[in-house]
Amino acid sequence: MKDVEKTSVERQNSRKRIRRRQRWTNVYGLVVILLVLTAGITISYTFLFNISEIRVAGQSDMYTAEEIVEASGIKEGDNLLRLDCKKSAQRILDKLLYVESADVDRKFPSALEITVTRCIPAFNVNYGSGTLLVSKKGKILADNNFITPDLPIIYGLDPADKTPGKLAASENKHKNEAFEALIASIVKMGDDKIMTVDMSDEHSIMVKYKNEMIFKMGNWNDVEYKLSLAENVMKQEDVKGKKGYLTMIGTNQCSFRLNDGPVSVPGGAETTTEPLTDEYGNPIKGERNPEQEADFEKKNNNRRTESQTTAPNYTGNSSDQWTDYSSDQWSDDSSGQWTDYSGNQWSDNSSGQWTETPATQWSDNSAGGYDDGSRWSGGDDSGYIAETTAYSGYSDNSGAQDTQW
Repeated sequence: MKDVEKTSVERQNSRKRIRRRQRWTNVYGLVVILLVLTAGITISYTFLFNISEIRVAGQSDMYTAEEIVEASGIKEGDNLLRLDCKKSAQRILDKLLYVESADVDRKFPSALEITVTRCIPAFNVNYGSGTLLVSKKGKILADNNFITPDLPIIYGLDPADKTPGKLAASENKHKNEAFEALIASIVKMGDDKIMTVDMSDEHSIMVKYKNEMIFKMGNWNDVEYKLSLAENVMKQEDVKGKKGYLTMIGTNQCSFRLNDGPVSVPGGAETTTEPLTDEYGNPIKGERNPEQEADFEKKNNNRRTESQTTAPNYTGNSSDQWTDYSSDQWSDDSSGQWTDYSGNQWSDNSSGQWTETPATQWSDNSAGGYDDGSRWSGGDDSGYIAETTAYSGYSDNSGAQDTQW
């Protein structure tokens, strides 16, 4: 029994030693792998993949290859793995005004390629006292006090920074989005027919074409689709060659009109721009007051009724005012004009004729005779006012001679 127990213990100890050795072996292997990787990375970042050749491609007629490489800040011998390509490309854009875009690509094991495109003036961005000359991607090329001919003029961006080399941008986020969408769409479509773009209200953009057609685009959503739709409408036989207004209706319809009138939405109520007017055809301004309108209407009706049946007795007051029995009040403004209670104005042209502004004209049928048989007729067919049997001269404080009836 004792021999058996001893053998079992020795076997268990042997298994433990084997497992312990395996664990250490794994640790040693991992350490070796890490050391190899570290050495490889160190060598790669120091001795391997160093730049021995730099190639410049693209449109670089404004600058030499050496100027472009110098602007990138990259030199031969620099390591490809440690190179920040985006920062190098941005350095080129910042330092070289007439470079529109720059791409820096690694070509392993030891080459680098820089591709650039030149800036092409594409837009005038007017800000009131001056105009920015802007490239196709919105890069500011110059701050001028004149407009470059044959390029579209964009109004309403209000650029925050006017420094050449920077991107034209507004502090208004929505205007920036509208501007980027507009110039990208115009460049993509190759549309050279646009004269001006007014984005003062980014939710109501106006585009004017060289054929004097005006496109009321609305907001900047789907700009490319809207411009394409407007161009298709202008090509239609019944629209081609005409001048007028194109207006977006909804999101997928464009209406043409010869004048800038309201556009009815299909299925909706017809809109109108005719102003509200009173009974004399005068426009009603401001908020309406029904009680005041009813009071004016009542007084006007009373004045018309009494003028047909009663001879008004005008009495002169010391304050240059005249009143009649119909409770209408007349005030002399010392300039040959009389104003009644309802706000109408009367003027004496000194030839037996009184004119009411704006509609009614009263004439003395006796042509200025002022006799008992004279009658006064109203141009609005409201009847006749009988002349009183007597009249006398009346002078107001201004020295003007008027006639009292």
